Amino acid sequence: MIKTYHELCRFETFEDRYEYLKLGGQVGHSTFGFDRWINQTFYASWEWKRVRQYVFVRDNGCALGVSGYEIHKEMLIHHINPMESEDIVHGEEWILDPKYLITTTHDTHNAIHYGDISMLKKPYVERTPGDTRLW
Repeated sequence: MIKTYHELCRFETFEDRYEYLKLGGQVGHSTFGFDRWINQTFYASWEWKRVRQYVFVRDNGCALGVSGYEIHKEMLIHHINPMESEDIVHGEEWILDPKYLITTTHDTHNAIHYGDISMLKKPYVERTPGDTRLW
């Protein structure tokens, strides 16, 4: 199933968007292996830098595009559908198409790839005077 940003936006909560995106990969499984130089060259290109900036602005600097999950450091742009080295070599247009990209953090990105919900950022809980609840 090809996933898109448009479909992702149908889910309102961060958790629901995470569930839509998660891939259930395995820690230690090599994505690019010896072809890592190919994706590193791609991520250094001006085309990628341009679309990366566009997606970050589109998502209002929020992880998974959800308000309340603003990113202050370590922002990543995630390919909603996993990219392979052949996609870069063959110049597949979708790898630079914003409808297949989403803003995220490093931890959320890893949670998407490896299916570990405990890595997700917890929402901010505002404390009030007299509040005795533990976080």
